Amino acid sequence: MSDKSFLDWPFFEDRHRALSAMLDDWATRNLADIDHSDTDNACREIVARLGRDGWLTHSAVDPDSPENPLDVRALCLIRETLARHDALADFAFAMQGLGTGALSLFGSAEQREWLRRSRKGEAITAFALTEPKSGSDVANMETTATREGDHYILNGEKTWISNGGIADLYTVFARTGEAPGARGLSAFVLPADTPGLDIAERLEVMAPHPLARLRFNNIKLPASALIGQPGQGFKIAMSVLDVFRSTVGAAALGMGRRALNEALNRASNRELFGGPLSDLQMVQGHLADMALDVDAAALLIYRAAWTKDQGAARVTREAAMAKLYATEAAQKIIDKAVQIHGGDGVKSGHPVEKLYREIRALRIYEGASDVQKIVIARQALEAASAS
Repeated sequence: MSDKSFLDWPFFEDRHRALSAMLDDWATRNLADIDHSDTDNACREIVARLGRDGWLTHSAVDPDSPENPLDVRALCLIRETLARHDALADFAFAMQGLGTGALSLFGSAEQREWLRRSRKGEAITAFALTEPKSGSDVANMETTATREGDHYILNGEKTWISNGGIADLYTVFARTGEAPGARGLSAFVLPADTPGLDIAERLEVMAPHPLARLRFNNIKLPASALIGQPGQGFKIAMSVLDVFRSTVGAAALGMGRRALNEALNRASNRELFGGPLSDLQMVQGHLADMALDVDAAALLIYRAAWTKDQGAARVTREAAMAKLYATEAAQKIIDKAVQIHGGDGVKSGHPVEKLYREIRALRIYEGASDVQKIVIARQALEAASAS
């Protein structure tokens, strides 16, 4: 049983505590029988179940339903809970939000029809930002969208695109040339059946997820596919990532909690040298470090989420700290859990072995740890110069 005492912290309201309990129960009943042998089909099934039971209504806000405002604390709680149960379920939920975040924040009424389909689990979505030569350096993007009359012609390539190959809709960022660098980017809605969109390569990674390299070959997009205004692409991308960066930390936290739970159970039930493993002071030291890192990560994550929910326009510093610390800490927590399990910890299919493979990518995507350090340092320097 995972520790739930953190829900009593002042960051949360009764609705968050109720949400956490309901989702934990739902995940126990709905995720255990998912067949992971076919990753694509597993993702489709998870999205369908999440949509069927209403959980995807939290993935991205529908501006036409103002009674349900953005709630980053809820997003974080959902990702933490799903990641604790099944990392692929967390991935599926997160991509429904990331893929439609731009439509939620900047989309037209027509474009938001995709948002409604996504929230129901009827359409799988993707966020196509990364390119072979521009991962963290978004301003170096080479994909172009050239205006020709009432259309744009899209050419270029994207890579490491989550849900690539199974998505029904891609939010694509391309250079439209209003200004140099980041100021000359725009965002577009790209349905998967659009002529000229090729799945150039499916990418296999150590923790199976649907990933692909996309190629755009003279794709003709109507001007109505533009999200927001020309040249707003970088602003749109950063606005979406500003919301979701804290939730990446929450997913890492969920994996860390699961690893701690597995380690506590192992230490309590495994006998060594005539007593339980938990009697050994070295093991107790590992468990203490793990518990400390879990709570420290949770404090940073829910501080960032609470700050955003209080109306802060940007939480760049808070989200960067949360994402950096939580993902790095989870890596250490899971490594200690593997160590406590001994040989069983590296047995294929064991919960901590799967966590060991799943956690590594979180330190890279949506801003690698090294980039988060740059962001935090710049924020600190700016604050110091302004004081």
